[in-house]
Parts: sequence; structure tokens; C-alpha cells
Amino acid sequence: MSTARVGRPAPVALVASYFGAALLCWLAAAVALVAAAEQLANEGLASQEVLLAVHLVGLAFLPLAVTGATFHVLPTLLRNDVSARRGWAALPFLCAGPVLAFAIAHDLDTTTWIAAAAVTLGFVLVAWEVVALVARAPRGRMLLASRFGVAASTFHAGAALAVGAALADRGWRPLFGIPHDRVIAIHLHLAVIGWLTLLIVTVGRTLTPMLSLAPAEPRRRLPVEELVLTAGLWLLIVGLALGSRVPVAVGALLVLGAVVAFAALTARIGRRHRLDGLEGPLTHVVAGVFFLLQATILGLGMVFGLEPTPARLEGYVTALLLGWAGGVTLGHLGKLMSLSAWTWWPAGPRPKQAALYPRAIWLAEAILFVVGVETLLNGVLRGAEVLTLLGALILVGSALSACVAAAATLRAGLPALRARPQAT
Repeated sequence: MSTARVGRPAPVALVASYFGAALLCWLAAAVALVAAAEQLANEGLASQEVLLAVHLVGLAFLPLAVTGATFHVLPTLLRNDVSARRGWAALPFLCAGPVLAFAIAHDLDTTTWIAAAAVTLGFVLVAWEVVALVARAPRGRMLLASRFGVAASTFHAGAALAVGAALADRGWRPLFGIPHDRVIAIHLHLAVIGWLTLLIVTVGRTLTPMLSLAPAEPRRRLPVEELVLTAGLWLLIVGLALGSRVPVAVGALLVLGAVVAFAALTARIGRRHRLDGLEGPLTHVVAGVFFLLQATILGLGMVFGLEPTPARLEGYVTALLLGWAGGVTLGHLGKLMSLSAWTWWPAGPRPKQAALYPRAIWLAEAILFVVGVETLLNGVLRGAEVLTLLGALILVGSALSACVAAAATLRAGLPALRARPQAT
């Protein structure tokens, strides 16, 4: 176990490999959305094109991006070292995500199970490392992220993976008496709320002020937001399993309350940050909360009488998965990649961290992303193919901007990639 006051993050080469693979998957998902535009506008929720785009985000981009971020951030927050060996071992297995997305979309049973086995093995390696970080976190010292939040989000990721496997195995048949459509909803919310949102709230309390050069939040006695969000999630899941509106509504409101508390923190940081100008992470978080609010309004509307048409269900998934989960994750990749390069810079003079982060490109990416998702969302809800196609094309531009910005960071950070420096 490390005796360092702050844990050593994963090497920049490992973090950059995860982020690079994730951005390629993000670009592939944006291109898939262009191909799916006609189906999205015409309520083709279960079409091959739509399923491919959704699963490229959920099974390819998000696991790679979140794992890379986890290996850079959690060692510092939990004050112990990460194992780079397990990180490198997990990477090729998680890169089977695009194959799994394609196989699910095209109903290729054998390929689905082979790719799913690879992704599951990658997840097990990553979960092993995350649980080890939590277990090794020093007792009696202030940690910068709650053990509960990190552990619970990892558990929910595994649960979402298990429910997804059950869906693939059962097809359209009920699971434990729960209709297929409600099982899909449980799978979606375990992943987006239980895994990603809980992790965002857990880590974001420290990470958002740090990236924005703002004062840190005061120490808490209990991880209240994480506990409330988890309670809300399981109320929501119970309601979905039982087909009962009240637990779904109460759970959704508890989740929203926890996220609103996080949004209030973000607003305070927005007023107090010491950055030279607006940057991608803060822009994406603010926009993400806006998309989450739209998803909540749409979801509660369908719970309390609004007809759950395919268009509204597509809109809900667009706002929740793409606008909130995908956007907040994407917005942090560039900043974390530049921080990783700066951290592992070889001995001697090092550039300012800002020199490794192409702020203008990432800000342009964030603007394109927000406009693209909102245009896509409106096209889906209105059944307007032109708007849907336009939104998807704008998202391709956003994804290309992210790839260009990441390449600029890699080029500027070549000394850190080539050397074997001592981390700080």
C-alpha cells in the first residue's frame, strides 16, 4: 500500500489510451446517429440503426471514458496508488464494446455472447481495482470522495451489466414476471443513474472545484447526496418492477433533489472560479443538468398520464443518456488528459497546465454538443427528420472537435508520454 499523502494516478499513456479509444467510439456513435436520423424521426425505437447508436454510447464510449477518468482521479481522491497492470489488462477487453453494440443491434447471438464475455472480463478487472482503491483508502484521514459513493456506483455498473445480459438472454420475454419494456427501463436507470450519475455526484464534489480553480467545498460528516440519490434510485427501480407509479415518482424526485444539490454546487463554482474563461467541463455540467431536467419532466409526465409514445421514449433516452451522461463525461476528457500529461511531465521545467489544454477547441465542442443534442431532441419529439439529421450532423462536428482537441493535447504532451517521470 502506498505511504504517499496522495495516491499516484495511472500513467499518462494508459489514461490517453482509454480516452483515445473512447473518443473514437464517440465519433462512431455520432456517425451512427446520422444513419439513424430517419428512424429516430419516425419512432423506430427498436430499429438496428437506433440500437447501434444507443449501444455505441452505452457500451463503447462510456465504459472506456469513465475507466480512464477513474484511473486518473480516484487514486488522488482515495489517497492510494492504482495498478497500471490491471488497467492495461482491462483495456483490450473493454474495446470489445463496439463489437458488442453492433452484435446487439443486428441480433447476432454468438458474437453478442463472445463480445459480452470480453466486456464483462474487462469490467471485472476495473471493478477489482476500484474496490481495491476503496479498501486501501486510509482510515482516520479526510478523503476527497466518499467510499460509499464509489463502491455503490461500481455495484450499480455490475448490476446494469447483469440486467443487460438477462435482456439478451430472454429477448422479449418477461424477466421474473417484469415486462420487457420495464426491464429495459431498469437496465437504463441502473447504468445512467446508479453508475454514472452517482459517480458524477461523488467525484464531482471535489473534481469540479479543482478543475475550475475554485475553493473546495467544506468537509461533510455523511455523504448525504450520494445516500439520497441511491435511495431514490432503488425506489424508482422497485416502482418499475412492480409497475407502481408512486415509488417511481418519489424515487425520481429524490434523484432530482440530489442532482439539484450538485447543480447548486456547480453554480457556486461558476461564480467563484478563477479560470481565464469558460471551459468545457463546467459548460458540459451546466448543460447536462439542463438535459437531465428535461428528461425528468418528460419521464414524470409519462408516469402521470402522458402517453409513452416511442417518440417520447426516444426523447427521454436522448436527454438522459446522450445529453446528461454522455455530455458530462465527454466534457471532462480533455481537461483530465491535459492534467495527466502535466502530472507525469519529466523532471525539469514543465509547461503550465493550460498550455496542454486547447480551451477554445473544447469550448467549441461543448457549444456544438449542446446545440446538436437539443436540435436532435426537438427533431425526435416532433418527428421532424430534417431537425433530427441536422442535430446528428452537428454532433459529428462536436465529436470531430473533441478528437482534434485530444490530438493537440497528445502532441503538446509528447515529453510526458515518452519519458518515465516521477509523478507529483
